[in-house]
Amino acid sequence: MAGRVGGSGRADGTGRRGRDGGRTLELTEVHRFANRPVRLPGSLRWDVLGLHRGVLDGLGRAARAYDVASIGIDSWAVDYGLLDADGQLLGNPHHYRDGRTEGMAERVRSRVPADELYRITGLQHLPFNTVLQLTAAAGSAQLGVARTLLMIPDLLTHWLTGSVGAEATNASTTGLFDARAGEWSGALMDRLGIDRGLFPPLRRPGDAAGTLLPYVAAETGLPESTPVTAVASHDTASAVAGVPATGPGFAYVSCGTWSLAGLELAAPVITEASRAANFTNELGLDGSYRFLRNVMGLWLLSESLRTWADRGQPAELGPLLEQADGSRPFAALVDPDDPSFLAPGDMPARIAAYCARTGQRPPVDRAATVRCVLESLALAHRAALRTAAELSGTDIRVVHLVGGGSRNELLCRLTADATGLPVVAGPAEATALGNILVQARAQGLVGDRAALRRLIAATQPLRRYEPGGDARAWSAAAERVGLG
Repeated sequence: MAGRVGGSGRADGTGRRGRDGGRTLELTEVHRFANRPVRLPGSLRWDVLGLHRGVLDGLGRAARAYDVASIGIDSWAVDYGLLDADGQLLGNPHHYRDGRTEGMAERVRSRVPADELYRITGLQHLPFNTVLQLTAAAGSAQLGVARTLLMIPDLLTHWLTGSVGAEATNASTTGLFDARAGEWSGALMDRLGIDRGLFPPLRRPGDAAGTLLPYVAAETGLPESTPVTAVASHDTASAVAGVPATGPGFAYVSCGTWSLAGLELAAPVITEASRAANFTNELGLDGSYRFLRNVMGLWLLSESLRTWADRGQPAELGPLLEQADGSRPFAALVDPDDPSFLAPGDMPARIAAYCARTGQRPPVDRAATVRCVLESLALAHRAALRTAAELSGTDIRVVHLVGGGSRNELLCRLTADATGLPVVAGPAEATALGNILVQARAQGLVGDRAALRRLIAATQPLRRYEPGGDARAWSAAAERVGLG
């Protein structure tokens, strides 16, 4: 199986090869390539052609080393490419951190009130949702000639196969999807003045997406008959599929650039209380729902590291985490979702400015800044999971922290202390595993969702952190930063 080839929550694309032998599961990285946005006059864009080149290179390496049984693509959500009537891409897709959606929420709400929009979509308000991007693009020459909209993984799949489709887990993040019906909401598109003809038919995880075009076969050395399988193409949906839970009562934190903290449910929770708490209901594997809140995540840490490196002060993360572990607890705290932290830039300066604005002494050094970020994230995880449990009537017994953040021992320990719950860390590559096992299941190599998770739990390295620390101190810190 050839696995994930795009990525949110990381600054690279990856090609994975997995092998499932029923009782064993191996994951090998065969290629890694950069995924860097490009600043153009007046906009921030994705280098999607560079991503496609990386995909082809990765598949070529996989073809030379292995027998490739299937290919599946996942990536981040909300961003899209537009095709013209000839099927040609109309410019590089906008990056969700681009500022063009400023003020668009008010324009959408003038046509569809916020409470009604939530009743239809069940979607958390984020300043870059697809519906806001399309509202910002209204009247543009590009949108005027567009005939098809493809989310990023669907666009990359299209270039491999020539087929056109919209994978449902990613479609559910657009703000144009009926959460209860599990379908596009044409009526909502009409009310917002968005052409419903842009949106292709839906695919579900496990559906066949086609086979390779001749040029892809020639570029990669793979047979044209190689199948491309629709996976849970929103990377968080694949990550949640890859959570190694072996029983009920689990919560998850898929932690990378973003922390997606919540529950897997059989039905959406669409209430006024869940809207007020800004919780989202997005599709998961097998018609499940990911009831979660997006938290800004390790973006604050990665941008801080980048800023220090740009100043000629690079720091190795390992020693910095050790120093942070010894820093004074709760010296400074931030709300990770404060809008000032969204755009790229000087994150340590923004953290210091937030602290000054809220009457706190800014972090005294780099280790204290890292401690501030990780304690604040742990508090945000605590707040999101407690609210999810309350809104859904669910008892949480264990938290599974997956993704790159699972390698951060200090963050895992702080999350256990903050939540008062055991944290099982790993796998770091939950997204790749979820992607590959959906492909394996489509070929009859693994059973249902529970069997898929049991296989991951039995074969992947996991680490358990029991809660400790002063519960009252964590509660006081949560109140101080408004995350109680």
